[in-house]
Amino acid sequence: MPNPVKIVAVLTAKPDQAVALRALLDGMLASSRAEPGNLRYDLWQDQADPARFVLDELYRDAAAVAAHRETAHFRAYLAKINDLAERTAMVLAPLAIA
Repeated sequence: MPNPVKIVAVLTAKPDQAVALRALLDGMLASSRAEPGNLRYDLWQDQADPARFVLDELYRDAAAVAAHRETAHFRAYLAKINDLAERTAMVLAPLAIA
């Protein structure tokens, strides 16, 4: 894995939007995992705050991230996410990974 890219996104549902946010995130799982450059696409929920979710994504390289961002499912996500959640995303480069 020469130049993998990890994305960690923290999404906190806006008031009364946790169920809709969960549905949107669940809808991304199968399509994102099926992308050729995707190595991992996991959804987590904060045990202390059930309205907070974390996406843990790993891609083969920057081209795979770019391809992900061009998919219909990612564009549908972008069209809805700002109405449902506050989000912070970190795009990470490997320093010491196993």
